[in-house]
Amino acid sequence: MPAVLGLLLTLIRVCEIVLLVRIILSWVPHDPHNAVVRFIQQITDPLLEPARRLIPPMGGLDISPILVFLLLEVLRRVLLGGI
Repeated sequence: MPAVLGLLLTLIRVCEIVLLVRIILSWVPHDPHNAVVRFIQQITDPLLEPARRLIPPMGGLDISPILVFLLLEVLRRVLLGGI
């Protein structure tokens, strides 16, 4: 596997993990002023904002993280040649 491909796959996996942490944080009470929480929000907001423009939150339910997670997984599989 070429180094660039390996780097891209690692970056996608890291994005998926950070996004998963953001999803879990949305389910549990947390301090929005916590430095770690703010860092995770700053990392994931650029990924989530375009998805939120396509599918705005409805009734307090934001499905943009699911959309982004699925798109990242499709991109990973395309890079691996699985699709």
